[in-house]
Amino acid sequence: MTGKVRMDPILSVQNLSTAFKVERAWRPVVRGVSFDIGPKETVALVGESGSGKSVTALSIMRLTPRDSSRVTGSVALGGRDLLKLPDAEMRKVRGDDIAMIFQEPMTSLNPVLTIGFQIAEALILHRGLSRSAAEAETVRLLEKVRIPAAKSRIHDYPHRFSGGMRQRVMIAMALACRPKLLIADEPTTALDVTIQSQILELIKALQEEEGMSVLFITHDMGVVAEIADRTVVMYGGEAVETGATDDIFKRATHPYTRMLLSAVPRLGSMTEHARPLPFPEIDRSTGLPLPQDEIPDTVAHAERPVLQVKDLTTRFTITGGLLGRPRGRVHAVEKVSFDLRQGETLALVGESGCGKSTTGRSVMRLIEPQSGSVLLDGEDIMALGERDLRERRKLMQMIFQDPFASLDPRMTIGAAIAEPLAINKLASRSAAREQTAELLRRVGLSPDMASRFPHEFSGGQRQRICIARALAVRPRLIVADESVSALDVSVKAQVINLMLELQASLQLAYLFISHDMAVVERVSHRVAVMYLGEIVEIGPRAAIFGNPQHPYTRRLLAAVPIPDPARRHEKHRVTNEELKSPIRPLGFEPPDRLYREVSPGHMVQLPSEGPSEAGLPVAA
Repeated sequence: MTGKVRMDPILSVQNLSTAFKVERAWRPVVRGVSFDIGPKETVALVGESGSGKSVTALSIMRLTPRDSSRVTGSVALGGRDLLKLPDAEMRKVRGDDIAMIFQEPMTSLNPVLTIGFQIAEALILHRGLSRSAAEAETVRLLEKVRIPAAKSRIHDYPHRFSGGMRQRVMIAMALACRPKLLIADEPTTALDVTIQSQILELIKALQEEEGMSVLFITHDMGVVAEIADRTVVMYGGEAVETGATDDIFKRATHPYTRMLLSAVPRLGSMTEHARPLPFPEIDRSTGLPLPQDEIPDTVAHAERPVLQVKDLTTRFTITGGLLGRPRGRVHAVEKVSFDLRQGETLALVGESGCGKSTTGRSVMRLIEPQSGSVLLDGEDIMALGERDLRERRKLMQMIFQDPFASLDPRMTIGAAIAEPLAINKLASRSAAREQTAELLRRVGLSPDMASRFPHEFSGGQRQRICIARALAVRPRLIVADESVSALDVSVKAQVINLMLELQASLQLAYLFISHDMAVVERVSHRVAVMYLGEIVEIGPRAAIFGNPQHPYTRRLLAAVPIPDPARRHEKHRVTNEELKSPIRPLGFEPPDRLYREVSPGHMVQLPSEGPSEAGLPVAA
């Protein structure tokens, strides 16, 4: 750590190499990785998907498959080489000395056991506590990770917790045996920005209280700046740069490190620009930005918007009891109104559960709203029958978050792109092949890839295929639902730049749904902030980011990681509250909402009667 005397390391990894057996041949995945972790130190292992960082952690824990993997080198913990320990000794090390938390807590927790039972099980096994003592210690651990009403929640099952709370449960389980080292493998990647900020602050606070060391695995350099004392950058299975985090950020020498740093979007970078700008695409061999064309301001000032949404309301009935009677309703989207013009990007932002994805699906009528109107080029989509709706859907297409789940694994990507052309009778078979080749070229792929299957492509390439398929029917509107949130930073830049270029050339209107405020600032013309199914603030991008008025908007912006290690020890003003539940009693009708115009086109929701009843924070 910078400015501190180096002590004997808690963990010393030397020349670690891991290979997997593929088709009777050994394929190296990690090659000669070395690093130390000192007492109370946080070391970040950073790199994109496929760089070998997670395999490095699994190799340290000896969790790679025994029959199909080969791990060499040394992993010294307290003078013992973990790679040479008998299995029984290694089982004691896991949990007692080293604990690990994973990216997706729901797959790490047993869905048929209560969270209290699962934590107590580790305490009984490793610390020899009785069942009653283990239960009392479980409550203490849940309180330590800031789970409200911990005593009443130990008998709840994992599905009754949000993603952020499930991750807290995993941290409590990891801390159960007071480990010397915590390995956190992408623990915040799948979380909203405010929940991510809470988890990072929690890990830092617990590290101070427990005096443990942390190996933090991530691909986000903004998170690295927030939490790490030292950083190890991995690329192609090798550690290409190692050093103090401050030095890495100020004086990175390897091109790949510079590429990762250049790809981090920074809030406030758009204050002088009135239009979306492309992300800097980086040459991996030099780490320098590639030359790129300026994307013009694409907003067309047409008299009539492409999309007009008025008082859109979508609710889901909750049933229960023996007869399945209605018990309440989820107010997922509540009287949402906005316009979207040709060539414009309107971003819908908010945390998971705020209703933004349901809004996008309701606009497309993939979910049937209860009330409201959706006008596409002046025609009410809500009034159309099934046949007419199918015809109009050519004008509005959707790009989903997970491209692999959106593509049929048994269908070639050429057939997947040509399918909408055939269904809508827009082209003959030969013409469809020609148009498919042209669409692949347009999204930066080769036409000869048409015969391949989805599993033969990377995540970024699959998202390009989904964009090509959406463009096949020449839409006017594209709803992009978290379309880049699962991608690595450099791939994210490529896909967003492609979307901006297509918008400029085809005058597409984008409803861009996201929780990533830094990306939203870069790509949007206007921003609508959603909370509990309602738009609490809407306006031009510069107004929302430069002069946020609603407390929830300010909370979202304050939670964005700052890629500056010098500010690592600053405390974030984050609340530990979860997003309140949108479930309401039968017959409940929310109060009418009033808005104040702060500046031209910038509207913020005013306090109304019974704000606590609706669960909304109110503007000052």
